[in-house]
Amino acid sequence: MKRIYFLLLLIFTMSCASAQYIAYSNLKNLMAQEGDTIKYLEVEKRTKNMILLQGGADYKISHPASKSLSSYLKRRPYAIMADGELYVNCKRIHYKRLRFGQWYAPAFVMNGNVYFSAIPLGSVVAQSSYSMGSNIGGELGKAIASSSLVSKRVYYEIDGQNGEIRFVSRDRLLELLADYPELAQAYLGEESEAARITGKYLKLLCDE
Repeated sequence: MKRIYFLLLLIFTMSCASAQYIAYSNLKNLMAQEGDTIKYLEVEKRTKNMILLQGGADYKISHPASKSLSSYLKRRPYAIMADGELYVNCKRIHYKRLRFGQWYAPAFVMNGNVYFSAIPLGSVVAQSSYSMGSNIGGELGKAIASSSLVSKRVYYEIDGQNGEIRFVSRDRLLELLADYPELAQAYLGEESEAARITGKYLKLLCDE
C-alpha cells in the first residue's frame, strides 16, 4: 500500500514538473512569447452561479499556497499560459470602454492576433443573435438579461499590434475565411455568432 501511495505521489510530482505555467506582462510580450515561468498554478472553471453573482470571466487562476501570488495573478498579468492553454486577463482589457470584469477568458493566437471567448457586451448583445427580446424594464429586466447572458459567449479579436479589440461578427469571420471558400460556404449555412460556432471555424483556420 505504501508503495502505491509513493508511486501516485511520484506521478503527481512529475506531472506538476512537466506542466508549463507562463505569465505574460503585456500584449507585446505575449506575441513575442517572452514571459515569466511560474512553478505551479491552479486553473478553476467558474460556475454559472459564481459568474451571475460576482461577474467576470470563465476561469480563475491562482496559486493555492500563496495569497500574494494569487493577488498578483488576479491583477497584473496580461495573459497566462497554463499547461498549453492560453488565458487572457479580462481585468486588463475592455471592449469600447466596457469591461469584461475580473478573471480569465480562454484564448488562442492565430496569424498575429489573439482570439478569446467572453460574454457579449454593449452593442454586441444586439448585433449578435443574443438580443434578449424582453420588454421588461427596471431591476427585474436587468436581472433577467444578466442571468440570460451568463451562459452566452461570443468571440473577440485582439489586434496583435495595437491591442484594439473587435467583435468577431459574421462579416468579420467571412473576411477571415475569404481564402478558404469551402469553409466560408459551410459557415454561410450557420445562423449563429455564438462562440461554439465561431470558435469551430477559427480553429479550423488554425489547422490550415
